[in-house]
Amino acid sequence: MDIYLPIAAISQDVFVLLALGGVVGFLSGVFGVGGGFLLTPLLIFIGVPHAIAVASSANQLVGASVSGALAHWRRGNIDFHMGIVLLVGGFAGSVAGVWFFALLRRLGQIDIAISLAYALLLGTLGSLMLVESTRAVLRLRRPGAGQRKLHQHIWLHGLPFKMRFRRSKLYISALLPLSLGFFAGVLSAVMGVGGGFVMVPAMIYILGMPTAVVPGTSLFQIIFVAASVTVLQAVENRTVDAVLALVLLVGGVIGAQLGTRFGTMLRGEQLRALLAILVLAVAAKLAFDLTVQPDDPYSLETLGE
Repeated sequence: MDIYLPIAAISQDVFVLLALGGVVGFLSGVFGVGGGFLLTPLLIFIGVPHAIAVASSANQLVGASVSGALAHWRRGNIDFHMGIVLLVGGFAGSVAGVWFFALLRRLGQIDIAISLAYALLLGTLGSLMLVESTRAVLRLRRPGAGQRKLHQHIWLHGLPFKMRFRRSKLYISALLPLSLGFFAGVLSAVMGVGGGFVMVPAMIYILGMPTAVVPGTSLFQIIFVAASVTVLQAVENRTVDAVLALVLLVGGVIGAQLGTRFGTMLRGEQLRALLAILVLAVAAKLAFDLTVQPDDPYSLETLGE
C-alpha cells in the first residue's frame, strides 16, 4: 500500500517504511545507537532525496531513542549526569551542523557530501571496532585470559575542569564529554544520525565508561539532540517530511523494545562485533554506489527561498 510523502514528493510502500523503522528501532535498543547511520542510507537507497532522508531520519530517532532509553532506565543503566554534559555540547553542535548543512545545500553539494561522509566515517569506524572486538573475543577464549580494560589512561584525561560521574565511576575533565557531544550534534544535523555509532565507542574507549551504562546514556542524549536538529532543520531548511517521520516512528518504537531485550543476551564484545559488521556493510554499499555511473547523471532540486 503506497503512501504519498509531501515534502519528498514521492510515493512509498507504507509497509516497507514500517519495516525500516522497526529494524532501526531494534538496533537502537540493542546497541544504544539512534540507528540513523543505517536509516538514512536505506531511505536514500529506496529513492528518498538525500536532504529529506537526513532531516526526517533525525526526527524518527526521537521516538526510537525514547523507547530504548526508557527500557534502559528501568534497568538503572543510564548515567544522567554524563548525559546532561553530553547534551550541552550536543545542542551547540546541532546549531553549527544545521548551518553547515544549509551552506552545502545552497552550493548544490549536499548529496555527494552526505554519501562521502557516510562511506568514509562508517568504513573507518567499522574497521576499528571489528578489529578491537575480534581481539577481545580471542582473548577471552584463551585459557586463563582475564578481562582487560577497554580504555587506557592518556593525556586527555589530564585536562582541567574535572567532574565526578558516580554512576560511571569516573573522575574526568568535562571537556571530553562536551567535545564528544558537540561532534555528535554536528553529525546529527549533517548526516541525520544520533551520533551513537561514534558516541558508543568513544564513551567506552575515550571516556572509559562501563559498557553496561553506555547504550542507555547514549540514547538519553540522542533524544534531545535529535529533537533540536529536527526543529532547526524544519525551520531553516524545510526538509522534514512529517508523514515519512511518523510512519518510521511507529516501527521504531516497537523495534526498540524488542532490541533492548535482545541486547541483554549478548556480551559486550559480541555486541561491538555485530555493530561493526553492520557499519561496514552500509559503508560498502555507499562506496559502491559512488563508483557506479547513475542512470540519470543530472538531478534538479528546487530550493525554498
